[in-house]
Amino acid sequence: MTYYFKQINKVKDDCYSNTGQLDTVIGTRHYINNHFDKELNLDFLSNVRFTSKFHLLRLFKKYYGQTPKQYIIDKRIEQAKILLQKGTNITDTCFEVGFDSPSSFSTLFKSRIGLTPTEFQKRATFTKSN
Repeated sequence: MTYYFKQINKVKDDCYSNTGQLDTVIGTRHYINNHFDKELNLDFLSNVRFTSKFHLLRLFKKYYGQTPKQYIIDKRIEQAKILLQKGTNITDTCFEVGFDSPSSFSTLFKSRIGLTPTEFQKRATFTKSN
């Protein structure tokens, strides 16, 4: 075991002594990263990790600073930005990243990014062409 590995383990043990909690939140985040385009909610995620939904909510917020729902939305918005930059139309982007309706997607996108998906896509294509 190298010196640095020992130091990392020491910090981990000091700061994150409960590996069960870490496994739960890291596993949940990993699951979200791989399935963000599906319908995900706290009940489902807690069942995947075999834990109480309230406990999962507290742990996720403690370690990542946001709720699982906020994280899912951020993940979906980031993927939507990539698809919109590639020229995917807004409706297809909406459903591909896991939103239920184009209007709710557009509203949420604008509140998070400051531009509607159409405006974002126009700026992205303008930037590409210049």
